[in-house]
Amino acid sequence: MIRTRASFDSSDPRGSLPRFTEQARAANAVLVELLSEIAARKGATNAQVALAWLLARHPSIVPIPGTTKIPRLLENAAAADIELGPDDMAEITAAAGKVETEGERYPEQMQRWINR
Repeated sequence: MIRTRASFDSSDPRGSLPRFTEQARAANAVLVELLSEIAARKGATNAQVALAWLLARHPSIVPIPGTTKIPRLLENAAAADIELGPDDMAEITAAAGKVETEGERYPEQMQRWINR
């Protein structure tokens, strides 16, 4: 989990993404904290719970997590084995509905290129 006051190495692309600014991380912390609580109960990571939630929402949702590390790839794939009950699903969905995600996904210049 990325802490609110974390800093990124100059080679880490997250340092240039608006969604990873300190302000955005602070605004999104409520949802991250809830994912942390559920992840602790499930013996999983936040990322696994988020992916499991997406997978359980609808069969046509296919998350594509990005990674360059084999251990993270295996961790992400293990999300398919996490069972979220109706209460878990309702809790995550309600929390996601209350949080207005702060920070664009990509920098403005990249967003313009994507939206062409």
